[in-house]
Amino acid sequence: MQIKLLAIGKTDNKQLQALMDDYQKRLGFYIKFEFEIIPDLKKTKNLSEEQQKQKEGELILNKLQTQDVLILLDENGKQLSSVGFSEYLQKHMNSGIKQLVFVIGGPYGFSKEVYNKAQGKLSLSKMTFSHQMIRLFIIEQLYRGFTILRNEPYHHQ
Repeated sequence: MQIKLLAIGKTDNKQLQALMDDYQKRLGFYIKFEFEIIPDLKKTKNLSEEQQKQKEGELILNKLQTQDVLILLDENGKQLSSVGFSEYLQKHMNSGIKQLVFVIGGPYGFSKEVYNKAQGKLSLSKMTFSHQMIRLFIIEQLYRGFTILRNEPYHHQ
């Protein structure tokens, strides 16, 4: 299995980017991981929130292969502990899927089409974080999940 993270818009904070690069490098020791940025939409002033979600949704769906398992990072998704998330990853690996795709949407969330295609929704917290910070958090949690599965000392209970 490989894991892909899709996100709308680039990370412009150099410190966050440096941390994401570090965790991506660490994660690479456990699994093939790809982080892909979908560029921000241009000329959004004349678009409603629904139109913006629609256009972003088309861009997201165009990045998927038919056999991909799509998981949305969504405020209304299921919350897991880090150990629970590691078990979630293990379950997907055991299922024989080729690619697990996590998606961080734009500022207004996801279109109906993206929700309909998704096989799951996860929430990292009830709190609101910037989209740029969520990128770091999910990459770190992926790394943490694999260290838990390997019984390595990174995670403490």
